[in-house]
Amino acid sequence: MVDDFESIQQFLDEKVLQFNQPKFIEDDPIQIPHLFSQKEDIEIAAFLTATIAWGKRQMIIKNSLKIVDLLDQQPYDFIINHSETDLKPLSSFVHRTFNGVDLSYFIKSLKHIYTKYGGLEQVFSKYADEEGYQNAIHQFKQHFFELPHPLRTTKHVSDPRKGSAAKRINMFLRWMVRKDQAGVDFGIWNSLSPALLSCPLDVHSGRVARKLGLLTRRQNDAKALCELDCTLRTLDPKDPVKYDFALFGLGVHEEEW
Repeated sequence: MVDDFESIQQFLDEKVLQFNQPKFIEDDPIQIPHLFSQKEDIEIAAFLTATIAWGKRQMIIKNSLKIVDLLDQQPYDFIINHSETDLKPLSSFVHRTFNGVDLSYFIKSLKHIYTKYGGLEQVFSKYADEEGYQNAIHQFKQHFFELPHPLRTTKHVSDPRKGSAAKRINMFLRWMVRKDQAGVDFGIWNSLSPALLSCPLDVHSGRVARKLGLLTRRQNDAKALCELDCTLRTLDPKDPVKYDFALFGLGVHEEEW
């Protein structure tokens, strides 16, 4: 246990350097968008991968690769040009509670987002405010479900206004926005500031943050995220979510520290 603020920062900075390395990509779902070079392909692959990013990482990676295959290895082209017939093979997809019905709607809605609003980045940047991106996530969800949709599918996009920490979307935003000299995060969304990103709060990062005294709230919810944001932005006002690598890495890879 680290017992003072300066020591905590030094300890976490060391862990960021340890885990925020290209080798991190090998065992993490972020490897899926790294398969692509076109901006739209990267962000679509990242969004779909982040959407199913719960459970064992190897299963997340395996099923994300299945999605990429179902989209003919060309996510953006498939989304923009797909027909109803093209969606039929998607019906067999299953990742935990996310199934082919959900995936088909996501494909339709992503086309709607790109054709009506100019893309994912444009929606998030339109609603970003000085507090961060939680309102933008809420507004994104409203746009995402503008089309007729199965009620069951709405649970797969979190809403901070309903108390969610929105771990998966905040992770997606980290991938897209954070400027990463190590080449892990992409930093291809220049209209959004890394300073306003939120840590993808989950059971691992939450446990480590509490152990270090960075977080007091017990639930991993929107209020806890706000508390953790304030703490991490004190540690590094320009790049607070770099500490996600430290918190997650410590939680997953180091049993005792």
